[in-house]
This record gives sequence, structure tokens and C-alpha cells, in this order.
Amino acid sequence: MEGQQHHPPGPGLGPGPGPGPGPSPTLTPHVYWAQRHQELYLRVDLSGVQKPDLNVTENTLSFKAHGHGAKGANAYEFHLTFLAPVNPELQLKVTERQVNITVKKMENRWWHRLTKQEKKPIFLAPDFDRWMDESDAEMELQAKEEEREINKMSLESRVWKNSYVTMQKGYLFMYNLVQFLGFSWIFVNMTVRLFVFGRDSLFDTFHAVGDVMNVCQLFAILEVINPLLKLVKTELVPAVIQVIGRNMILFVVIGSQVEMQNKAAVFVVFYLWSIIEMFRYPYYMLSCIDTEWRLLTWIRYTIWIPLYPLGVIAEAVCVIQSLPYFDETGRFSILLPNPFNISFSFSYFLRGYLIAMFLGLFINFRHLYKQSNKRLHPKKRKLR
Repeated sequence: MEGQQHHPPGPGLGPGPGPGPGPSPTLTPHVYWAQRHQELYLRVDLSGVQKPDLNVTENTLSFKAHGHGAKGANAYEFHLTFLAPVNPELQLKVTERQVNITVKKMENRWWHRLTKQEKKPIFLAPDFDRWMDESDAEMELQAKEEEREINKMSLESRVWKNSYVTMQKGYLFMYNLVQFLGFSWIFVNMTVRLFVFGRDSLFDTFHAVGDVMNVCQLFAILEVINPLLKLVKTELVPAVIQVIGRNMILFVVIGSQVEMQNKAAVFVVFYLWSIIEMFRYPYYMLSCIDTEWRLLTWIRYTIWIPLYPLGVIAEAVCVIQSLPYFDETGRFSILLPNPFNISFSFSYFLRGYLIAMFLGLFINFRHLYKQSNKRLHPKKRKLR
């Protein structure tokens, strides 16, 4: 119409919106990879990643995350189709500077490339920090196998050693327990009989407790065998002196002569032996289970001071009392004439044995004195 003026439309007043900008291009991060026969290693060069979105199937891996990469702080993503099947369960480690992904291969073999497509994606590059060629990887795998075998052997050795130590401690515990019960029974039996029968009990001790004492002393032979087998750290010589000395008195001097079995000295010998062993065996029994009772330790390493010499004196009395019987019967002696024209008097042997008894007393007393000082008065280490 006349008189009307036409004005260009103002901003936002046109007939409709024009064509907008196209979709922003997808940003891909730098991805570095390496492999071993069993695993694939992917290092995504993105920093500040919080919660990456990962999707892994048997053949593919998809990654989406917001982080700071080559194009600054943006959303980045990439997709890989693997050359061969992989385990969908992966290991993910997100650090401040990068994202590390470890993927297990389905088959333990070397891949000549990472992706199914022959052309390598432009965002993918070798991770030279972890890169190995196939021969180096095989050497590493072999080294790991050897290390695994060594660790397995070491573990089996430790298991066997622990089982051996357990059996050893169990055997020593049971031995000391049996000996403790045996000598305790002897002590209680003799004490009760002393109170009940009085002086008469002194002369039939061997008939009352002799069988149990024989068993205990036969078992005591193990105290010589144990150090020989390295089952205990006890010195061998003192153990041999004690075991041979006691068995000589029990089985030869007393056991072989009926007349000696009715002597009061037998009561004294058996009573002193049982008192000493009632404290010695519990001490070793608790040591097997790494337990110490200080009072028991003190008694074990002090009670021998009066009782051990008294025991040797009582044994010597038994030897002296037995001499007339061995002279009269000639037991264990070799008399002339005989085919070898050799004579041997067992009673004279016993006279020499008396000297050996007190020499053994000196050796064992010295050994026990050293043990007592070591246990009751341990030396303190000097501080440098």
C-alpha cells in the first residue's frame, strides 16, 4: 500500500530460524599400548579423569571420559576392535595424569597387531615404556615361570618344615609328659607308702615301683637319641653320662641282685630321681609350646644343686653294698679256666666305676651350673 514503508526484520523477528551449526567433531585422546603373551596394556593420555565410561565385550573396547587432553578440557572417546577375543573383565587404574587399562587375552599368544583392522588408528601408538618384542616377552614369561616354580618350591619347603617342626614339638611334648606322669606316680606312691607303712616301706621300694622306674629309665634312652638326631639342642655328653649312669645302677647294680632290691638305699635313690624329674620334665614340656613359668624355671635350675650330689652319693652307696654279692656270686665276672684264658672281676670293675661316677658328677655339675647361670642370670647386652 502507498505510504507504507518496509523495514528489514529485526533480530529474532524473521520467519524462522536459519540452519544452525553442525555437530562438534568427536575428540579422541592419545592411547599408548603394549602387550605380553597374556595381557594387553592401554595407557590413555588424559589427566583429571573422574569417572570413565568403559564398555568391554569379547572383541571390543569403548571408552568415554571427560578430562584434560591434547584439545584441552573436553569429552574424549575412542573405540577399539581387538585382533582376537579378550576377557571382558578388565583392570582399571585412574591416576591424576592418565588412565591405565589392563585387558586379559583369551589365549596366551603373541599378537602381531592390536586391532582387527590392518590400518592403525591415528590416535594409537606404542607405549615404549612397556614395549617388548616377542622374544623379550618370552624371556620375561620364562623368568616369571621360573620365579613361580621357585616360590612354589619355597612354599612347599616352608609347609614341610612347619609340619616337621609341629611333629617334632608334638613328639617332645608327649615324651616329656609321659616321663613326668611316670616319675610323679613313683613319687606319690613312695610318699603314700612312707606315711602308711612307715619304716617298712623303705625296704620294698623296688617291688612297689620298680617296674614303672624300669620303663621310665628305658624311655630315658631317647634323651641320648634326641640330640643325635638334632631334635633338641642339649649337649650329648651330659645326657650320656646321666642315662648310662642311672641304667647301670637300676638294671645292673640293683636289678640283677635280689639282695640289693630290699635295701633302704634304693628308696633314697628312687625318691631323689623322681623329685628331680618331677620339675625337669614339666619345664621341657612347657618349652615345647613356647611357654615359661618363672617359678618352675627357678625350681628346675636350683633344686639340682643339693639333690644331684645326694643322688650320686646314694648311687655310690648302692654300688658299695652290692660288691659283696658280686664277689660271692661271680655275676658278670669271667673266671679261669676258660678257652680264652682271660679273667675279669666285675666287683673290681665296680670299684673303678665308683671313681667314674664322681668324675661324671663333676662334669654334669659344671654343665648344670652353666645352664643355671644362663637361665637365671642372663647377661645384658652392652649398648654401644
